[in-house]
Amino acid sequence: MTSRQLLVRDLLVLFGITGWALALPYWGSEFIVSLALTCLMYVALSSSWALFCGFTRYLSLATSAFFGIGAYTSALLLERLGWVQAVALGAGIAMAVALVMGAAVLHLRGTYFAVLTFGMTELIRHAITYFEKSVTGTVGRVLTVVPERDTIYLTVLVLAMGAVALSIVVRRTRFGLALAGIGADEQRAQTLGVNTRWIKLAGFMMTAGFAGAMGAAMSVRWTYIDPHTVFNPFIGFQTVLIALIGGALTLWGPLIAAIVFSLLAETLRLQAPQVYMMTLGLLLILCVLYLPGGLASLRWETFRGWWDATRAWWKVRRYEWSGEKARDKERARRQRYVL
Repeated sequence: MTSRQLLVRDLLVLFGITGWALALPYWGSEFIVSLALTCLMYVALSSSWALFCGFTRYLSLATSAFFGIGAYTSALLLERLGWVQAVALGAGIAMAVALVMGAAVLHLRGTYFAVLTFGMTELIRHAITYFEKSVTGTVGRVLTVVPERDTIYLTVLVLAMGAVALSIVVRRTRFGLALAGIGADEQRAQTLGVNTRWIKLAGFMMTAGFAGAMGAAMSVRWTYIDPHTVFNPFIGFQTVLIALIGGALTLWGPLIAAIVFSLLAETLRLQAPQVYMMTLGLLLILCVLYLPGGLASLRWETFRGWWDATRAWWKVRRYEWSGEKARDKERARRQRYVL
């Protein structure tokens, strides 16, 4: 398929998913809508994370920091501002924090970058906890102004589909090519004239903006928030796992994995949380070993290759276990002895 045909296909799939999701609140129960909100939240978080980290190979663990900043922005300002303004301001403050954080740590790579982003997330969480206890005298915030369910759902849907649409567009621009060049060889990208520092900052702020906006939109679902809830490291870790297992370099991988993980979470996490975490770990191990491109890279050829490899493995094992291999070795040894 040509690039134009791929673009048309991706846009048609996106419009189809959006239309189906728009109809969901009209026929789905409260449980279905709540599950859909969780799916859409992780679609936005993982798609925006993969757009920067998947291309550049920077492992950011700061998603929960930006999510919490957006949630607290909404909790503090929703009574004085409108719904759209609160969500937009949550995204803007998260991007401003990402600008400062990125300027401090984006010159690092690998383990150092991951550890520092996680450390800064914990620093922000403890700073807000200290402020709440020492200055305001509270532990958390009660949200007294809560929009209607359909308003929240539509906002989360717009953010999720916006993250996927942005990924479709960025992959076809020079900005996306620059991100991919940084991931392949940052020094070579610099020699080709790419301003890697500003490209990385822009990509990092882009992921932070979606996380902040999503935190602002989802905070009203809890009606009461505290630092432990909205700055929960599990939000960041699960975002990374969804993107990696779905395929951080693919367009639809994070969306597919977000749906799978949300269904698993609803099925297992409340009744068997240990089984849920073991399932996440097992999926990650299997993808790293046998499916490095993620779930989105599955094709019929993949299953055929696995089947052929399994048959070849079983043929070798049967040859050994039946004793034929040992007998062939013995016959070869005797022939050499006779000669």
